[in-house]
Amino acid sequence: MSATIAVEDLRVGMFVMLDGGWLSHPFPLSNFRISTPEQLRTIRSLGLQHVRWSPEKSELRDSTFTGITPPGTAATGSPATPAEAAPRGRAESDEAQARRRQLQQQIEAGQRCERQHAEAAKAWREAIDLVTAQPRDSASQSEQLTRALLDKMLVDEDIGIRLVAGSGDRAASHALNVGVISLLIGRTLGLPENELMELGVGALMHDVGKLEVADRFRHAEDGFNANEMAAYRDHVAKGVAVGQRMGISAGALRVLAQHHEHADGSGFPLKLAGERITMPARIVALINRYDNLCNPQSRTVPLTPHEAVSVLFAQGRNRFDSSVLNVFIRMMGVYPAGSLVQLTDDRFALVVGVNSSRPLKPRVLVHDPKVPRHEALVLDLETKPDIGIRRSLPASKLPPATIEYLDPRPRVSYYFEPLARAAADEAGQPQELAA
Repeated sequence: MSATIAVEDLRVGMFVMLDGGWLSHPFPLSNFRISTPEQLRTIRSLGLQHVRWSPEKSELRDSTFTGITPPGTAATGSPATPAEAAPRGRAESDEAQARRRQLQQQIEAGQRCERQHAEAAKAWREAIDLVTAQPRDSASQSEQLTRALLDKMLVDEDIGIRLVAGSGDRAASHALNVGVISLLIGRTLGLPENELMELGVGALMHDVGKLEVADRFRHAEDGFNANEMAAYRDHVAKGVAVGQRMGISAGALRVLAQHHEHADGSGFPLKLAGERITMPARIVALINRYDNLCNPQSRTVPLTPHEAVSVLFAQGRNRFDSSVLNVFIRMMGVYPAGSLVQLTDDRFALVVGVNSSRPLKPRVLVHDPKVPRHEALVLDLETKPDIGIRRSLPASKLPPATIEYLDPRPRVSYYFEPLARAAADEAGQPQELAA
């Protein structure tokens, strides 16, 4: 049950629910327990008069505060009976209760990522729709989206990359894939905040020049002749011109200008090499290529995420910056989210999340015919030392019943999530339950 409270009456320990959307505040989650005075000051700086909060999920030392009852006390003020204090259903085993909690946390985490991805995709589309008539407003919108993404990424050390349904807007999904993964790589490489902002804006807007290119030339086709390929490649110069009208920073403009350049000088339009390409542009060049391998806009056959990583490692060691490629492979894992795999116990699974600090032990959705699909738990291989991944497989190699159960996405879309602590905060659970 929630109540409303004046912002000036908030206290550390209160579990608050911020309305207005994920982009309207700098916190990784909209529902969380205030744990520091800094968080309290940030909430008060948002210009809100009142917020919703949950007395039941709050942990206040001063239990006399309105609406708070001490733990183990019934709502009437009398001590709770053992039956009331105990977990519901003594007949239900501890294992069943733990499974129920884990399943609920899993569902909530997935829904949270889907909501945030949808909100970010909507903000990106709004920025793109402003490019022609109100380019300066478009730049402001893209900067706000980048700022919101960074605010949430920089709060937590442990960030996971999660497979999400994505939106039906292919351009938005591509921009967010490139933007989110590029920012995570920039964060890992320790880029300063101003460069991260330039990286984010450049990544989200890297294809803005395609707005001024005919539809048939927006994506390179294998059968293009020289004139057609030149028309496609012209989106880079047109993008720089659009970026200048938008008034985006010089660093972001260089990302637009250089996102097809290669470290070995084989890229376009200027065949730049090595240090002549900025670090943000080197990052975007790699992630743009990865997403185009997994989610080709042309008639090219898509690769699985595992196949795409293998291609980049085998063919791209000279083409892409080695430090960026190494961080990318460590962060995405050998089996990125979206990979279909066979485990060492012979079961098939879909990789649904990767912990960037433990890339060889992703989280997988396992096909278990004895468990209904809607009750399937995500297995964290980090906690299962006796289970690993034997191999990656294309969908065509899996039984039809497995494909129906795992339901792999036709397009691979990624988002990020704070792991463990943040998930526990939003669920109002002790941290060890989400670990």
